[in-house]
Amino acid sequence: MREIWMLAPALALALGAAAPAFAQEVDCANAMAQMEMTFCAEQDWQRADRDLNDAYKAAMAQMKSVDAALPKDQQGAAGHLKAAQRAWVTFRDEACAAEGYLMHGGSAEPMVIYGCRASLTRERAAGLWQLAGQGE
Repeated sequence: MREIWMLAPALALALGAAAPAFAQEVDCANAMAQMEMTFCAEQDWQRADRDLNDAYKAAMAQMKSVDAALPKDQQGAAGHLKAAQRAWVTFRDEACAAEGYLMHGGSAEPMVIYGCRASLTRERAAGLWQLAGQGE
């Protein structure tokens, strides 16, 4: 599994300027080829990850505000959020690597992993937005 991710930088270098052209040609609503479906799954995960980063920043700001209202010896909200997020990233990556084994060794394995990461990332972002006081 880890070998696939180690090849990504080499593939990006090999594609060079062709990557943006490929991206412009892919219609993710109608992707049929495995390479296109994997590309679209990766794009979906990247969108979810950008939202997660925004949610984390908002939640961290909220936790720092909570800490600021507490005496020094009772502060810790921001530190716990940071530790939780680090643990969650490890959980997400390991859980999705396990899910990838449903297609282990096949061309769909990266797509399954990206799909899993997108799904878990969206769920985590929703929780962080709630923690920040901005969720539904």
